[in-house]
Amino acid sequence: MKHEKLDKQLGLWDVYAIATGAMFSSGFFLLPGIAAAETGPSVFIAYLVSGLLVLPTMFSVAELATAMPKAGGTYYIIDRSLGPVMGTVGGYGSWLALVLKSAFALIGMGAYISIFVELPIVPVAVVLTLVFGILNIVGAKETTALQKILVAALISIMTFYIAQGLFSVFSVDFFEVTRNQFTPLFIGGATGFWATVGMVFVSYAGLTKVASVAEEVKNPDKNIPWGMFLSIMSAIFVYVAGVFIMVSVLDPTEFREDLTPVATAGEAFMTWLPGDLGLILVVIAAVAAFASTGNAGIMSASRYPLAMARDKLIDSRFSKIGTKGTPVIAIIATVLLMIFFLVAFDVAQVAKLASAFQLLLFGLLNLAVIVMRESKIEEYDPGFNSPFYPWLQIIGMILSGILILEMGLLSILFTFVVAIFSVGWFYYYAYGEIDREGAIFHIHARLGERKDTGLEHEMRGILREKGLREEDPYEQVVSQATVIDETNERLSYRTIIKQASEVFAERLELDMDELVEDFCKAQNLGTIPLGNSTVINHIRTDKDCYPQMVLVRIPQSITVSTEGFEILDEDKTGDFENLRAIIFLVSSKERSGQHLRILAHLAEMIDSKRFIERWREAKNESELKEILLRDERFINISVSKDNITRKFIGKSIKEIDLPGESLITIIKRNGEINIPHGHTIIKEDDELSIIGETEDIEAVKEWRKSEEG
Repeated sequence: MKHEKLDKQLGLWDVYAIATGAMFSSGFFLLPGIAAAETGPSVFIAYLVSGLLVLPTMFSVAELATAMPKAGGTYYIIDRSLGPVMGTVGGYGSWLALVLKSAFALIGMGAYISIFVELPIVPVAVVLTLVFGILNIVGAKETTALQKILVAALISIMTFYIAQGLFSVFSVDFFEVTRNQFTPLFIGGATGFWATVGMVFVSYAGLTKVASVAEEVKNPDKNIPWGMFLSIMSAIFVYVAGVFIMVSVLDPTEFREDLTPVATAGEAFMTWLPGDLGLILVVIAAVAAFASTGNAGIMSASRYPLAMARDKLIDSRFSKIGTKGTPVIAIIATVLLMIFFLVAFDVAQVAKLASAFQLLLFGLLNLAVIVMRESKIEEYDPGFNSPFYPWLQIIGMILSGILILEMGLLSILFTFVVAIFSVGWFYYYAYGEIDREGAIFHIHARLGERKDTGLEHEMRGILREKGLREEDPYEQVVSQATVIDETNERLSYRTIIKQASEVFAERLELDMDELVEDFCKAQNLGTIPLGNSTVINHIRTDKDCYPQMVLVRIPQSITVSTEGFEILDEDKTGDFENLRAIIFLVSSKERSGQHLRILAHLAEMIDSKRFIERWREAKNESELKEILLRDERFINISVSKDNITRKFIGKSIKEIDLPGESLITIIKRNGEINIPHGHTIIKEDDELSIIGETEDIEAVKEWRKSEEG
């Protein structure tokens, strides 16, 4: 079943704003004093250690989110790796934990706003929840536009705050400050310190929530890991430096009882600013922090019911996408749940209980990387690979377990209750309705048990959605492909395989008979038998070679015998008895990921409505190739004395300087196709096929127009 897709509207700074906004709120503006009561002046070290401890999970999520950039982030990843039962636990738990964290953030705004204006905190939080909910419905881009404003204000003011604070601390006798404020460093010993690490660890938990909007991120392979990395570095710096300043300038006893420590510290060293300007700036930063957490929280949280509805774990209406490209019903449900918690509970207490569940999810995400890699699913193709595998993931799981034990009995009990409810819900509502089982069954398959073949199909779909990477030579492979334009009236599919194998054998210096055998085996396995009167047959060779392609066109008047290839005879939905296009691809096993991405993109191109019509009507080899090329990355130009290309005549390819990084891949001369080399001489009336990045092709187009202007 196909689902409505969310629009890809989010870039690097959107990712950074969502991740950063999800981290800064109570962890910085409320928690430092409470945490200092446990460990004393070493509280700033606890923040540093916690920031470092979240790195294994950050790397794991960056890998998983680039391999599976789908709405629902944590839920989707856990479901597809560990199976739908654990996915249900992850989905409900993530949704609940994020709803509570977001509601708590909006409550926290009151502590700072009340410094200047006395307002009823809960009603204000309810109104803000409605406002942010409406903004989320309007559109993801509009939501992140506000998010970027809030985060920019927060980071700018905090940078100024920290610079002034450090100047104040180091402008006096530093050793005197150290002796008075940092002695003793650990008031609770090792036990108190590690308990504090567990307490402040959840301050960084929002970092991973960006995975829930991964489906809406442009170029996720780069933007997700870079956005997360920049965000965690910003958070560690602000947390550690900011808390260090608080410890340095505040009376220890008062600091440990202060619920607005950032404002109190600011009053101590920003006295040089006129009036209450320093305090006002801190309050603005605090409000921006809490608002950004609430805003990003609603955006991220709403993607969990969306993803679960797509998978039939809850009512399908939650998966509906509105006219603005946002999951309206899922957002409304998230907002209503937040309002319920705000009105019915002491959100601060309940939100703390959800911290242990957050740590459980961290452990499961680290386990998910191990499961996905060990499943050996070829279509698992992350754009970012976590370093130090699997040791980093093992460390992440162990740390999560240790920190859960530090959270206390009530938090552990809360986690257990949510997990039991989720499992019960799965067996009550969804059991028997879904047939996926997760990548973990691929590990079972390696031990002789069954595997979840549906997951491989789904991962291929993800590859199609993600598209090619910049380094993938798709255009060059297509433009240099050999074309077989069949005219033989008595034709069998096996004969076509032999013709293609002959081309590959010559190009790659491989044994033709072995290629024929490999292609026959591959087709009978049903590697990619596409519809639309088209099939792709592909193999990978042990030889380290550049990808090669052969394109075959079969006229309407010819019927191809597919005898011996049962998969083509049986699947009438593909209309293979009227086979018109066959694409052969050979790549190296060393570039398995690239091979699969090229296949996925071919499938995307072939799936277009007019593909087979354009394929039949193409007048020559060049037009056939153009059908498979992305228009924005390809252009044909004719060399003539009457236009700007006159300067090319008589020059070799290596002497020609085209705009940008564009490349001449084919020369059509006297009706024949030639693959050029550096010493190939350009002649008048040559037709040049040029490929390049989008901006390079645009530059070539402008260059062609320059003489006309």
